[in-house]
Amino acid sequence: MQRTGMIAKLALLLATIIWGSSFIVMKDALDNLGTFYLLGVRFMGACILLAVIFWYKFKSFNFYYIKAGFVMGTALLAAYAVQTFGLAETTPGKNAFLTAGYCVMVPFLYWLIAGKKPDRYNISAAILCVAGIGLVSLDSNLTMGRGDLLTIICGVFYALHIIVSARYTQDSDVILLTISQFFFAGVWSWGLSFAFETMPAAASIPVDTWLSLAYLCVFATAGALGLQMYGLKYTAPSAGALILSLEAVFGVLFSVLLGAEAVTLRLLLGFAVIFVAIVVSETKLEFLHKSKKQVCDETNTGECCSGEC
Repeated sequence: MQRTGMIAKLALLLATIIWGSSFIVMKDALDNLGTFYLLGVRFMGACILLAVIFWYKFKSFNFYYIKAGFVMGTALLAAYAVQTFGLAETTPGKNAFLTAGYCVMVPFLYWLIAGKKPDRYNISAAILCVAGIGLVSLDSNLTMGRGDLLTIICGVFYALHIIVSARYTQDSDVILLTISQFFFAGVWSWGLSFAFETMPAAASIPVDTWLSLAYLCVFATAGALGLQMYGLKYTAPSAGALILSLEAVFGVLFSVLLGAEAVTLRLLLGFAVIFVAIVVSETKLEFLHKSKKQVCDETNTGECCSGEC
């Protein structure tokens, strides 16, 4: 069981590494493809791949999955589209960290929709996140670049997608929901590409761009999703959230290593503050509480070490 837990954590870590690398891959692919065309290939390719692998699940497919897939796919496409437009005008590292701010937005958007107030951890995380965004995005004139602004806006759509997904995943097959939402996101993407972009001929797309699309479909979409589902099944929620929050860190790391990011002390400080905000919002610092409890148990004195035992 302990070995299974370790493998699960490694699966989550690998998923975050793949997702972190996808920012630089997307940025390169945008040099030759329109945003909607790229997303259409990514989502429809992943949809077909998952449908082939999990063909046996379609015996349970019904109208519910069509309705849920349409709503979830629409929200997902909105988030990815705005994020990708932002990526075209900012660096992969900034795009990764500013996108990750959606974790902090979810409780506040849910408050507006369901009336459940955010807790003190959510409020603390929001304050930290705003400070981090200021360090990352505001220049000396306190203005923000268009790419950074679009990336922050995409976080609202990602938060909305999380809330919508939570509603539809109750007592449903997650694989079928994923296939359905990828299908509708792909259909939306192809339609918008046909309406607003010049559709490139397949023969005119460079080989390295096709390889980027293959990586995004197979590894960054279908593969990473499978790793995440396996990892979360055998990992405590707080530990899983902590590992997944490393996606933005790997996004910056790949961007720096591949020469797409010029790192400054202010930028690093902003990234660090946003990362702390994500950890606070996602885990509510449960891993610290558990560590304190373990210390109390090991002392075997029966007394509380910090007032929380």
